[in-house]
Amino acid sequence: MKIIILDGYTENPGDLSWEGFEKLGELKVYDRTNVNDNGEIIKRIGDADIVYTNKTPLNMEVLESCKSIKFIGVLATGYNVVDIETAKKLKIPVSNIPTYGTTAVAQFTAALLLEICHHIGHHNNEVKAGRWTENKDWCFWDYPLIELSGKTAGIIGFGRIGEATGKVLKSLGMRIITATEDFRESQKEIAELVSLDELFRQSDVISLHCPLLPNTEGIINKNNISKMKDGVIILNASRGGLVIDNDLAEGLNSGKIYAAGLDVVSVEPIEKNNPLLKAKNCFITPHIAWASKESRARLMNIAVENLKSFIDGKPQNVVNL
Repeated sequence: MKIIILDGYTENPGDLSWEGFEKLGELKVYDRTNVNDNGEIIKRIGDADIVYTNKTPLNMEVLESCKSIKFIGVLATGYNVVDIETAKKLKIPVSNIPTYGTTAVAQFTAALLLEICHHIGHHNNEVKAGRWTENKDWCFWDYPLIELSGKTAGIIGFGRIGEATGKVLKSLGMRIITATEDFRESQKEIAELVSLDELFRQSDVISLHCPLLPNTEGIINKNNISKMKDGVIILNASRGGLVIDNDLAEGLNSGKIYAAGLDVVSVEPIEKNNPLLKAKNCFITPHIAWASKESRARLMNIAVENLKSFIDGKPQNVVNL
């Protein structure tokens, strides 16, 4: 059985092992594959039985050209890179990784918020540049230092990651509110359920943890920003398409929004002309909230188990049944 991994580098840049896959078949791992070149994708898949992808698209042309494919694994939760309908038509099961980075993303979201509140990176750089040594006073700070206790955090999307983030922020003394259609009785210990407009109106901090769907795409837009408190903080470690970049940049530059902490943007890698790169008080990281070693190890283990289950005739985490 031939197994191809089309873009394995971000999952495993060398600190993990592909051994689990190697035990199941003849493995070939490519660090990267040109996402815009169907010819290269088709050539690399060749006569492989098993194909794993993270961000390399498997569209209709690719799937219909590679007739040996029996199983597709996605090294991520999102599976929009695969033409699900064509795979279903060709009777190719597609399995994703439904949960692996909950703790990592919740922790990272809190880290973005704490950096905004304290500008630790900036002050560390200033100290090492000699500014504290030369300072007339025994301390200095260049930005307002913000205490979170007693403030309200509004979480849009209260699934596994949203709930985990809520627990972390609640431990800092914050009041947690959420707007979600799937609020459970057990979650009342963590958060209060409000309407989306109320969430915009009440929140000092808004954190996005919802999937990218037609009703959530561009949910952070000019109209909704106008409903928010002056000086609100916005966090996004979910999907870049939840935010209209230009509208967020305008809100930051006008001061309506105090700061934003973003691990994702609408087009990735970020484009040189993205207005958020020059927006005031905008903290941007390169889509790494998910990428702790522990999180990637869980992802690897689940991916291997997905393949084992398929081989055993009991495929799991299949998204195109």
